[in-house]
Amino acid sequence: MNKRRRILGTVTSDKMTKTIVVSISRTFRHPLYQKVVHSTKKVKAHDELECKIGDQVEIVESKPLSRDKRWTVEKIIKRAAAPAVTAEEEKVLSHDSA
Repeated sequence: MNKRRRILGTVTSDKMTKTIVVSISRTFRHPLYQKVVHSTKKVKAHDELECKIGDQVEIVESKPLSRDKRWTVEKIIKRAAAPAVTAEEEKVLSHDSA
């Protein structure tokens, strides 16, 4: 195992080719005021595993792949649930194809 940083995050966008946007959330207590602080950071990661929006992924540090990409998807922890098709949407889909 190497010493590269590994972080868990959620995929928020998959519109680019072989690139996803991962949202990394962290919660910590402020050192002076002791209030719980929530912070979120978005990073771009190289994706060879065909991730979808909502997937929980583990990303690992890598060499710079482009101007913004410094991370690579190592594995998919949990797949997002597929959105259910309602009866109205099914009717519209069947009407369009006819």
